[in-house]
Parts: sequence; structure tokens; C-alpha cells
Amino acid sequence: MRLYDYWRSSAGYRVRIALHLKGLAYEAVPVNLRGGAQRTLDYIGRNPQGLVPTLEDGAATLTQSLAIIEYLEETHPEPPLLPPGAVARAEVRALALLVACEIHPLNNLRVLQHLEHRLALDERDVNGWYRHWVSEGLAALEARLKVTAGRYAHGDAVTLADLCLVPQVYNARRYRVDLTSFPILCRVEEACNRLPAFEAARPERQPDAT
Repeated sequence: MRLYDYWRSSAGYRVRIALHLKGLAYEAVPVNLRGGAQRTLDYIGRNPQGLVPTLEDGAATLTQSLAIIEYLEETHPEPPLLPPGAVARAEVRALALLVACEIHPLNNLRVLQHLEHRLALDERDVNGWYRHWVSEGLAALEARLKVTAGRYAHGDAVTLADLCLVPQVYNARRYRVDLTSFPILCRVEEACNRLPAFEAARPERQPDAT
């Protein structure tokens, strides 16, 4: 397997955790988003959106982090990242999608760069945008965790929800979002980060970390 990734990408972080949890060896291929490597013809040929991550597995070229993780779940089912039962699986997917579809898209690099370069917002306003939308999303996530959380986001086993939660909280800390109103979320993050797979996937441990 070959994973095209950027060390600070939340989406790439999710996939790295999944690969480590499932004990899958892969070659990391850095894509420097700050330097525009995602816009080269070579990379666009792999991922027409010019986003990371992209996973190559034999003849398959896969994009979109949640689709990649579901592929890994289907092809390497141990340990499982989705619980048994249709309701429980739906609950886990809902938690994951709350992060991946509601919080993350408003705050990824290309959006923040657009605010800065096209709309001429200064750093303080850009960071304010980030904190507003992340805080609003994390408040909704905290409310759901009051119902679903055990040791982890959904019960006492790591699931797809945790793979989305931890990178989002990592980024929230980077931007100094006040997390004091989210005690369950922080407790779940701490429990996850004690696991070797989460530690190995951390941004600062990646080969392109600067």
C-alpha cells in the first residue's frame, strides 16, 4: 500500500490511525499542501480533487478518507472499526460524519487560505472563523457523546468515530479552541492517544513533519 498524505491533514490522520490499528504496512508519500504539490499534474492524475489522502493498493486508487477506511474495514476486518448491529453502526457513522462532513470542510486548509487571500481577512479573523465553527461542531459532538460514549466515543471499543474525533481535537488544540466545555470529548481523546496506533499516526511523527 502507498498512502499519499500531508502530515497535518486531518483526513490523512484518520487513515493513518486505521492502517496502524489494523497492522497494515504502507509506504508514506508526502504531498506538501503548503507548497502546492496537490495541484501538480502527476498528483491530479491520482486524485482529481487535488486533496489528500489517496491510497493505492495494488491496482486500486482510492480517495476520500471515510471511503478508504471503509475499504480497509471490508478487506481487513480485524480489529473491527464498526460495532455489530445496524443501529450501533449508524450511530458510529453519524458521529464520524458529524466531524468529517459538518466540522472539517469549513476549516480545512483551502478554505482558510481562501478567507485570507481572496477575502483579505487577517490572521485574527481567520482564526476566529475557525474557532467559531469548530466550537459549534464540537458542542454538538459532546451532546451526542453523552449518549454514546464509554471508554471511547461509542462504547468501550475503538470505532470509526474515534478515528475522526482525535484528529479534529488535535487541530482544535493547534488553533487554541477552548475545550473546557467538552469534558467527554477530551476524556475520549486522552484514552485513544494512549493506544500505540494513535501515537504512531500523530502528525509530528510523520516523515514530512516540519
